[in-house]
Amino acid sequence: MKKLVFALATFAITTGVFAQKKSDDVAKFKTESIDLGKLIQNTPVPAIFEVTNVSKENLIIEQANPTCGCTIGEYTKTPIAPGEIGTIKATYNAKNLGMFEKHLTVKFAGCDDMKSITIKGEVIADPNAPAATAAPATASPVAEKQIAEKAATLETTSPSKSDAKAPAKKSASKSTTTLKKP
Repeated sequence: MKKLVFALATFAITTGVFAQKKSDDVAKFKTESIDLGKLIQNTPVPAIFEVTNVSKENLIIEQANPTCGCTIGEYTKTPIAPGEIGTIKATYNAKNLGMFEKHLTVKFAGCDDMKSITIKGEVIADPNAPAATAAPATASPVAEKQIAEKAATLETTSPSKSDAKAPAKKSASKSTTTLKKP
């Protein structure tokens, strides 16, 4: 019986020593999601996440990676002492109009999981931009009429597909004579 208890105790201690820590055990984000609100199109906007070291050892941010090309992650590369704060900066370059939600993944040294943080908001057209950049995707009725007239002109002046595939006519025709035998 003593051997069984000793074996179980040894297993429990060994498992505890080699177990990886979780991100939530070593780091606490002030917020895991930042709403940037309404952004003007083509204007990069930064979002800064604060992370506090809640462990008793130095905290190292190994990676902070965007999940798309829209965000660029900068982060504290030096060890963060217990109780101290580090930062992760994500810059969103608002190119496309509409709502967005982008994620970054954060990996801490000694942790086996990754933490996901989020930036979101809405990209609106620049009210000071020239009308051409803020124009809707569909053409105006006047432009549609001009396009239709141009297409009609091209149809009447260009050769048809059947003419292009037909062999050219020869100017002189061959005459054939058939001889009959008596």
